[in-house]
Amino acid sequence: MNEDLLKALAETSAEAVRIAALVPQDRLSAATPCPDYDLRELVNHWIVWTSHALEHYGLRTTLPEALKTADFTADPTWREDYAATLDRALTAWSRPEAWQGDIASGMGPTPPADMAAMMLTELALHTWDVARTIGTDLHISDPTAALLLADVEKIAPMFREYGGFATPIPLPASSPLLARALAASGRNPNWTP
Repeated sequence: MNEDLLKALAETSAEAVRIAALVPQDRLSAATPCPDYDLRELVNHWIVWTSHALEHYGLRTTLPEALKTADFTADPTWREDYAATLDRALTAWSRPEAWQGDIASGMGPTPPADMAAMMLTELALHTWDVARTIGTDLHISDPTAALLLADVEKIAPMFREYGGFATPIPLPASSPLLARALAASGRNPNWTP
């Protein structure tokens, strides 16, 4: 079990729950830092890939296809449901067996620590996207931001190949870790609505 990654996932999940609670239902058509998504599309992507997928990878079960196209925001309890799914996902990853063997994914067999790091990246980046869209910030500790930056730098070439990340934005090496991770993923850390 990778305690550092598990702690980072828990910390970032708590931030995701906090930020989800702040999303106004009447702003779901707002523009986001993800040019292909309005806020509704971003939130739906955020929910399926940062909570449901995280849970299924931890349990070694298959993510149902129907979840990939669901409009979670149509349910007035989507914020509470998201929090509950994140809790289940963290419980799944808290089991020692979640960290054993490889995880089947679209990238082929993936070591659990690599999958957990990628899921942390997905969770942190999209939580930041949602936070910035509604005019607030993602708050994570330096140890979590350091794990995020390391993974973004590791996976960036692959993610750019399929359009998951944009061209990196140059930032001074003295910039905060979170800002450097955002910039390495092609996000402008100074983006505002």
